[in-house]
Amino acid sequence: MSAHPADGAQRPGSARTAFVPGARLAGWVERFSAAHGGFRLSDDDDGVRLLAADGTTALLQPPWPADGRPGRGTGPLERLASIASQPRRLGLLLVRRGGYGIAVASEGAIAVSKAGTRYVQSRTAAGGQSQQRFARRRSNQADELVQAVAGQARQVFSGQSFEYVVPGGDRTLADLVLDEPVLKDYARLPRLAYLDVADPRAAVLKKAASDACAVRIQVADPPA
Repeated sequence: MSAHPADGAQRPGSARTAFVPGARLAGWVERFSAAHGGFRLSDDDDGVRLLAADGTTALLQPPWPADGRPGRGTGPLERLASIASQPRRLGLLLVRRGGYGIAVASEGAIAVSKAGTRYVQSRTAAGGQSQQRFARRRSNQADELVQAVAGQARQVFSGQSFEYVVPGGDRTLADLVLDEPVLKDYARLPRLAYLDVADPRAAVLKKAASDACAVRIQVADPPA
């Protein structure tokens, strides 16, 4: 039986994530302020936090660390937009059971990429020897997927220079791919925030490249 809050108890508000390019950040902040009755700003260790008059909060985080190249500007929002507008190159590695997407991107645009489909069976509730055979087959399929994606990633990344790796899709599969020996040189690079994406078709990969170079904004509505 599901539990219900007692009368008068606050229910948690909804949360959502948006990705906004540095050049459009000022406009996004203006619209946020107009929609929520203004805000006060807090420059915290984990990002720039906007605390709106109606209780809504927004945490704004840069796509990458300053790494000795701090943004320019007179305040935290201007500096954040400046950092996000810097032309840094990223290697994206997105993988799920249904496919993969690999790209090198800068300023939200893809320089080189490869996307493809693979298939790993979903889990089943069956038991006994049937379940064991299914588990072995699924494990073999996952191993083949990891090896195949690692090989494709090496081809895409070879000859390209980039500063960071952006994993996405299935966290476990992405980590396994980056652990493959053929990618050892790229696995040493700093990893940026994980991207939660659907099966990485070409359109998904294109959006991921744009999101990876944008300010990540986590908006939380006030409790009901």
